[in-house]
Amino acid sequence: MPVILHRIDDRMVHGQVVVGWGQPLAVGFIVLVDDTVAVNQWEQDLYRMGVPTEIQLYFATVEEAARDAARWREDPRNGIVLMGDVRTMDAYCRLALPVARVNLGGIHQKPGRTQRVPYVFLSPDEFAVLEGLAARGSIVTAQDLPSSVPIPLESLR
Repeated sequence: MPVILHRIDDRMVHGQVVVGWGQPLAVGFIVLVDDTVAVNQWEQDLYRMGVPTEIQLYFATVEEAARDAARWREDPRNGIVLMGDVRTMDAYCRLALPVARVNLGGIHQKPGRTQRVPYVFLSPDEFAVLEGLAARGSIVTAQDLPSSVPIPLESLR
């Protein structure tokens, strides 16, 4: 199976991703794309603690992820590619193969952000970046769990 989920979630690897998405989608691997975490063994060890042994967890910088994207899409297991912020997803999408769908998960309150749905807060700049992803062909939706109805980007205005 190809990578079945490209998700932006500022908590990155946590229960909602591992249990809420991972179990119903029968995920065999998760790729956490973050330039800082990819080179920090201590942070990697913390994230590994939240993932069951049957799910393989990879860590990659944006450049490494873009380079390995085709290989992960050809992996026979279901996979999730996960980023912590909008700009990382944008950088990945500019370097990697086209991403058909981008899922907005938990993007929490920070100064300059406004609430779009209960679990997604975006600044005007972040929204513009997401509009750019959509203009380049990605379908961008907010969806906290697979059982929830996806909310199109244009509804988050």
